[in-house]
Parts: sequence; structure tokens; C-alpha cells
Amino acid sequence: MASAFEQMRADVGKLLRGIDRYNPENLATLERYVETQVKDNAYDLEANLAILKLYQFNPAYFQVTVTSQILLKALTNLPHTDFTLCKCMIDQTHQQEERPIRQILYLGNLLETCHFQSFWSSLEENREFIDGITGFEDSVRKFICHVVGITYQNIEHRLLAEMLGDPLDTQVKVWMSKYGWTENEEGQIFIFNQEESVKPKNIVEKIDFESVSSIMATSQ
Repeated sequence: MASAFEQMRADVGKLLRGIDRYNPENLATLERYVETQVKDNAYDLEANLAILKLYQFNPAYFQVTVTSQILLKALTNLPHTDFTLCKCMIDQTHQQEERPIRQILYLGNLLETCHFQSFWSSLEENREFIDGITGFEDSVRKFICHVVGITYQNIEHRLLAEMLGDPLDTQVKVWMSKYGWTENEEGQIFIFNQEESVKPKNIVEKIDFESVSSIMATSQ
């Protein structure tokens, strides 16, 4: 039996495939769907982009809270470009004048530019934005671990804790276990041997005599 979210996803999918995709009368249904995504730690980029497009076509229907939720959900899908896609569909006036949207865009910029310690500091001052966004912080930590995994060979335990927004040091070992990272007695965490992942390849091109002779005949 399909869950309530799966059923709603199927219903919204049918709506988006039909001629009513950009009918403003469907906004209420789509906005409730965003609420479901927020509560159930689910995600549907296509539906969220459709909402932002409807807001573009119908400025009077614009909702700051829903737009903020869409942006926050897009951040949970980094390193994919969903956040940039959503941002480009929001009017500059709203980006500059609506405080929640302005602050979330700032948080997104900090994440995209890998200023992780600053991100957590700023988030701490704006925690009301992520109230009810199930799984938000863990999704961000997953992205940070992705960046660490492709950037570092070794990292200090203290630095990783700061990057994960973990001042009480309760999260580092959890994420180390998820990614198979190990720590030595000096507090250095072994991430990955980048040199071992770079393996030279010998490329050999084979050209038979018939191919060469045909090329020579053409050039004469």
C-alpha cells in the first residue's frame, strides 16, 4: 500500500503533466505538497519549480514561507544545482526585501562557497527558518562530508567537528562511521588517499594498414 506522500506525489505528478500545470487554482494543492515534503523529509524539485513559476506568472499569490521552504529543501540536495535553479526563479525584489529569503540565500551562498563554520554560526542566529524542516542539518552534513571526501586526505578531528557544526563533538564519530574514515591517536582523521585514486592510463591507438592506405590515396 502506497504511503500518503507517495500517493500525493503521484497525484501531483499527474497534475504537472496536464494542461493545468500553470493553473493558479492548483497552487493550494502544490503548497500543501511542499508542507508534506518538509515534514516527511521528502523532495520533489519539479513540483517546487512549478510553484515558483506560478508565482512568477501570478505575483499576487506569492508566499514567502512556501518559497523559503522550497529554498531550504533545495539546499538539502547539494551539490546538485537545485538551489541555483530555484533562486533564479525568484524576483529580485523578493530576494532583497523579504528577510527570510534574503537570509536563506546568504546561507546557501556560504554552503556553496564552503564557508561551513560561518554557515553554522549564521544558522544558529536564524534557527526559526529550519523549524519543522525534517532532516535539514543531516542533509547539510552529508554535503559537507562529500566536500571533505573529495578535498582532504587527512583532517584534524577538531576542524572536522567545526565544519560539521558539532561543537559538542557528538556528530563526528557518527559521520566517520558512515564514510569509513579512521582516526589515529594524534587526532588526525584519515579520509582518502587521493594519489591512489589517480591511476595513469596507457592509451594505444591501433590503425590497420587498409585505413592508412586509404588516407594516403585520398591525399594524393
